[in-house]
Amino acid sequence: MKLFWSELAKRQLKEIHAYYQEKAGVKVAKSVKEKLLRKTKVLIENAEIGQVEENLSVKGRGFRYLIEGHHKVVYKVYGSHGVILIAAVFDTRRNPSNLRV
Repeated sequence: MKLFWSELAKRQLKEIHAYYQEKAGVKVAKSVKEKLLRKTKVLIENAEIGQVEENLSVKGRGFRYLIEGHHKVVYKVYGSHGVILIAAVFDTRRNPSNLRV
């Protein structure tokens, strides 16, 4: 399986990094980003490891998610193409209705 990031997910990851860099420093920002990236690499070997996403904005569309710290990594597996798409990275402290993919 190959891992791809949507433009939205890339932007969200950059925003998360910038937020932590401003609020907690370069070391913390780098650590948070690296943990999120490592978490997604687990999917290459076991794409179905995440739970099915039940948020109403994406329910029934085949999205799954992983949790890393305060962040939810929302993804979709396109098994016939050998692709995993990271669709969004969402801060779980926010209102779940704000989740968009």
